[in-house]
Amino acid sequence: MQAFQQHRSSVMASRLYQSIKQEVKPETYYFPQLPTIDHSLCYSDTSHGSHFSVKNSRTLESSSAIGSYTACDASLIGSPMSQQDSRSDLHLSPVTTNGSPISGSCITDDASDLRDKLRELETVMLGPDSDVIDSTTSPEMASWRLVMDAISKGDLKQVLVSCAKAMSDNDLLMAQWLMDELRRIVSVSGEPIQRLGAYMLEGLVARLASSGSSIYKALRCKEPESADLLSYMHILYEVCPYFKFGYMSANGAIAEAMKDEDRVHIIDFQIAQGSQWISLIQAFAVRPGGPPHIRITGIDDSTSAYARGGGLNIVGKRLSKLAEYFNVPFEFHAAAMFGCGVQQEHLQVRPGEALAVNFAFMLHHMPDESVSTENHRDRLLRLVKSLSPKVVTLVEQESNTNTAPFFPRFLEALNYYTAMFESIDVTLPREHKERINVEQQCLARDVVNIIACEGAERVERHELLGKWRSRFRMAGFTPYPLSSVVNATIKTLLENYSDRYRLEERDGALYLGWMKRDLVASCAWK
Repeated sequence: MQAFQQHRSSVMASRLYQSIKQEVKPETYYFPQLPTIDHSLCYSDTSHGSHFSVKNSRTLESSSAIGSYTACDASLIGSPMSQQDSRSDLHLSPVTTNGSPISGSCITDDASDLRDKLRELETVMLGPDSDVIDSTTSPEMASWRLVMDAISKGDLKQVLVSCAKAMSDNDLLMAQWLMDELRRIVSVSGEPIQRLGAYMLEGLVARLASSGSSIYKALRCKEPESADLLSYMHILYEVCPYFKFGYMSANGAIAEAMKDEDRVHIIDFQIAQGSQWISLIQAFAVRPGGPPHIRITGIDDSTSAYARGGGLNIVGKRLSKLAEYFNVPFEFHAAAMFGCGVQQEHLQVRPGEALAVNFAFMLHHMPDESVSTENHRDRLLRLVKSLSPKVVTLVEQESNTNTAPFFPRFLEALNYYTAMFESIDVTLPREHKERINVEQQCLARDVVNIIACEGAERVERHELLGKWRSRFRMAGFTPYPLSSVVNATIKTLLENYSDRYRLEERDGALYLGWMKRDLVASCAWK
């Protein structure tokens, strides 16, 4: 009798599932429409690489048609982690009075009808009173029940994971239905996971529409409207101290290595606004015996130039005025190019100068052997080693998104940015206008790229410090100790933020994080 009932349920489920599939035409899918805050923004209608036609569903604007980009396309680079004091153009959907984005048309003309049918399918397969999955339930049914339980409980994190898993398994019907469910519970002004969920949903939608690289390219940074207005990236560094303290740790190692040098040359591979060097110039100004002659070579690309509102001469003038004020002899050399194009002749290394090289939130943008046979990530390290620097500093996000396949990469990004969003929540109130702008315009860009892009178009390729150590050692470097005095100072300052921030010195490196999650790692080499 039990076998007959199971067979009958299977037949009914099959018929119901087929009726649902008939209502959802396989050639064309529709996403919920997400109106934007200020004006209507749409992706390009081009969705090459996919057979889907996507209508009225895009929430981010592409300034150009989707094209193919090389691994060294400067317009694709510009993570907020390497662009200080900048803004971007991202505008996400408004929220309704209950904090959730407005939903529009979905997979069918009546999304609720589809949900009802899917729940009916669950009832047929599991029974109306089935609250516990028994030993006869298949793994597929167990997974289905997990999804339904997560939706009914409002478990946003689990729904995100289930949606990404469906996409990974090419279960597009399930993925699009879960996207519709996600739109009901994400919010740019809600809990940390709700806010992050809004941006991760954008990444999932962009991945399905093959529009990820177009979005990433469109989110270019803008200068503030007034000179005295703090930029969103500056706010991010203030409310997320691990970024600022990562720079402090690098500066401490450079100051320690150069304490007895009369002429110092610093090569910064991503100088952006040059803000990192303000405190170092001030420290050299009060050095016993007088300050050294400092020359900074600033490397940067057109994306950061857009953020600055001009070329590297802006940075040079700013730092020159500061050095003059503190009576520090100073020179600035601009190298306006992306890191992939840097050769030895661009660096103008001079005899008699002690050389320091700074890689702060930059190397993860360089394509490695998994992307390009040129492997610029390791090439730059070998180039720098050939210059015989006295110290080389590395500051990077402690995350593993370089070569990981889509689904584990999604899980890594979810865990990493959950910690970051939770830490922001402690510093800035949820209704704070600047907090919303910081998250939308500084962090969403990276999230979209990590989730939606592949190949050379995915430029946010972080590695754990263990992997960076291997690369530095293969290039011939040996570890250089960080400044214990500076690290102790950072630890004291960190206590003024929250007791949930943490700092740990481990294996010659400095790890800064939130609760149990490492977020930024800093180390030095010679």
